[in-house]
Amino acid sequence: MSRPATDAAASRPAAPARPPGRPAGRELAVLVVVSGAIFLEGIDIGMLNVALPAIRADLGLSTATLSGIVSAYVLGYGGFMLLGGRAADLLGRRRMFLVWLVVFLVFSGLGGLADSGGVLLLSRFVTGVAAAFLTPAGLSLLTTTFPEGPRRDRAVLVYSGIAAGGFSLGVVAGGLLTSLGWRWVFFAPVVLAAVLLATAVRVLPRDPARAATRAGFDLAGAATITAGMLLLVYGVVRLEHPGDGVATTVGVFLGSAALLAAFVAVERRSASPLVRLGILRSSPLVRANLGAALLTASFFGFQFVVTLYLQELRGWSSLEAGLAFLVLGADVVLAPLLTPVLVRRFGNVRVVVGGFVIATVAYVIFLGVGADWPYAAMLPSFLLVALAIGLTYGPLVSAATDGVAAEEQGLAGGLVNTSFQLGAALGISGVTAVQVAALGAETSSAALLGSYQAALVVPAVAAAVGVVVAVVGVRAVRAR
Repeated sequence: MSRPATDAAASRPAAPARPPGRPAGRELAVLVVVSGAIFLEGIDIGMLNVALPAIRADLGLSTATLSGIVSAYVLGYGGFMLLGGRAADLLGRRRMFLVWLVVFLVFSGLGGLADSGGVLLLSRFVTGVAAAFLTPAGLSLLTTTFPEGPRRDRAVLVYSGIAAGGFSLGVVAGGLLTSLGWRWVFFAPVVLAAVLLATAVRVLPRDPARAATRAGFDLAGAATITAGMLLLVYGVVRLEHPGDGVATTVGVFLGSAALLAAFVAVERRSASPLVRLGILRSSPLVRANLGAALLTASFFGFQFVVTLYLQELRGWSSLEAGLAFLVLGADVVLAPLLTPVLVRRFGNVRVVVGGFVIATVAYVIFLGVGADWPYAAMLPSFLLVALAIGLTYGPLVSAATDGVAAEEQGLAGGLVNTSFQLGAALGISGVTAVQVAALGAETSSAALLGSYQAALVVPAVAAAVGVVVAVVGVRAVRAR
């Protein structure tokens, strides 16, 4: 009785193969969850930046405390990212994703209930630490769920476009929510995190047993790398205020260098190292991470200066400034639709070159900003920046994770996200230092405009250096 059924089945035409770029149902579910998480992180940062003036007015915070609220998140995020990436590999990607998503939810809610600057500082620091564990866990879930090739490339580009768009849309959403009350800037991520958590519990694949966890956790390596990265990020943040003691800032950087050197020594002797140092010998990975830092340094530095220009010099409201940046969210569409086509045709590295060239042009155009520029004069730079981010962000992530073994995908994700975060901190610190130095003791509108124009040189130079790094990568590919 079974033979005819077999023959009939064999005689039916085979089902069409899934296109190489289209995910299966389980893959799509994972993509939705991890993209939702990276969108949550991006929109959380963007919304808070817009709400800062309202928070200061309501709680009576000093400028130092207000700046500390931003720096606390950067400190937690950048300081723990490498540890978070390796923890995902050793302790389980799903486990780390779920645990730290809960932490993110709880402490974002705490920020919304805060009645003092101290509570807000604690909330933002722990939220940053949660993001440092959550982000590489999500990225490694993505890269291990999708097989290396067209499907993974497309998934990473969708993920990266949503990540970049989260910050852009967060600026707009922050303006809208702040008009209702600044506490909604903290409560809105709680709602989104709760939805993501309920979905993630159902769709994320279970963690397989890992022999690495039985070999012991490298506590000495974890302590030295985390302390070293915390000091490094703190030193970068101090660069925003060059008058706060040069000797102390230099001491912080020297302390960071000593701890990172100790980390290298520990890893060389460890039977179960937290970070396999050999991964850092990969030239493509190093170039991808350097490109990631230059990309965010240029973008965040540019966005920071333009926000000050619109609100301090032009007198625009936070909502008006947020709406001005709405076009930057175009990268959400460009990254999954245009970038995969270009990557298939030219490869990751050549697309990155094009993205950095476009970014450089956009920033150079804005160097001529005037005291009464209409929005139409700003729009070309905004559109070019959106295009550049859409072309560059995803291919850099792909280049940083391609060819890396599955058991080190969390580490690779932690490295590239650390580069993104350090780049953002360096970009903001760089433009702040230049703007403060150029302004000096002047208070006139002309002096303020001149200081912004001077600061805008920083993102233009960072993008131009990105072109050089990417071109070196193209030559290396040709040589291979």
